[in-house]
Amino acid sequence: MISSTATYALRATVFLANQPDQYVNRAIISEATHVPYEYLLKVLNLLDEAGFIESRPGPGGGYRLSRPAEEITTLDIVLAVDTIPRITECPLGIAAHEQLCPLHQLLDDASRLVEEAFAKTKISDLLPRKCSQK
Repeated sequence: MISSTATYALRATVFLANQPDQYVNRAIISEATHVPYEYLLKVLNLLDEAGFIESRPGPGGGYRLSRPAEEITTLDIVLAVDTIPRITECPLGIAAHEQLCPLHQLLDDASRLVEEAFAKTKISDLLPRKCSQK
């Protein structure tokens, strides 16, 4: 439903949310999230340009979230690096389909539901829950 780039961006963002206020270098992020090291640079640059992460060069540098995970939705992250495709015309190019046919409307409705779910889900909702011990 979403691209590899969007999936990688979500992985990196959730990982950084687990390291609040700490700069983490790209090698550590890549290893922990299983995102290819070189491709991760592209993803991190897109997230940086969109204002969701910040970077600091040099020793002790790396990447961190630029705002709390509670303020970032999964839709924010996905749209920072890609789009969620919506169907506006017949993907088969059938001219008789002036409106979306029932099948294509169903597919577009599914995309809309994914967008809505992502918009309601904060990055903080994706963090592992700590179990309290009694």
